[in-house]
Amino acid sequence: MPAQRRLSPWVWVTTLTVVAVAVVAFLAVRADQAAQPKPTASASPSASASPSAPAAVPNDSGTGRRIVYSLSQRRVWLVDSGKDARRTFTVWPGSVSPLPGTYTVTFRNASATGYDDVPIENVVYFSTRSGVSIAFSNAKDGSSPSPDPGVETGGIRTRTADGAAIWDFGSTGTTVSVVE
Repeated sequence: MPAQRRLSPWVWVTTLTVVAVAVVAFLAVRADQAAQPKPTASASPSASASPSAPAAVPNDSGTGRRIVYSLSQRRVWLVDSGKDARRTFTVWPGSVSPLPGTYTVTFRNASATGYDDVPIENVVYFSTRSGVSIAFSNAKDGSSPSPDPGVETGGIRTRTADGAAIWDFGSTGTTVSVVE
C-alpha cells in the first residue's frame, strides 16, 4: 500500500480562510438584499418642496450637519448646519420605522435589489429595529414602490434625484436625526 502524503498546515489554514471569507461575503449579500426597501400602501409622497418654499426643518432635530427624517411628515431634510436645509423632499417609508432619536450612517451600498425585485441604488443604512435594517434608497428606473403590507422592510424609498442627494450628503458617520 502506498504511503499517503499529508497536507501541510498552511494548506489547511488557507483553505479554511478562503471558505470563511466566501461564507461571510455570501451572508453579507443576503443580509443586504433582505434589508432592501419596499414601502407600504399608506405612503403617498407629494412632489419635492419647491426651492422658494421649503418645509421648515423640525425644531427638535438637533444641530449641525445632519439628515433629518420626519416619521409623521414622511419627509427628509439635508441640513448643512443650523435650521437651513440644503434640500427637502418626501419619501415612501417602509413597514418598519426607526424610533425617534439620533443615529449614524453605518453602511452604504451603491446598488442592490429591493424586496419588490426592483433594482435599487444609493442605499444608505443608519439603523435596525427588530432585526430589520433601515436605509434610504431609490429605484434605478425611477419607479415608485408597489405596496406589499405583508413584508417587513425598513427601506425608505426616494425619487432618483433625492436618492442621489442623500448618497452624496450621507457619507458613513453622518448623523441621522429621526423625529416624530
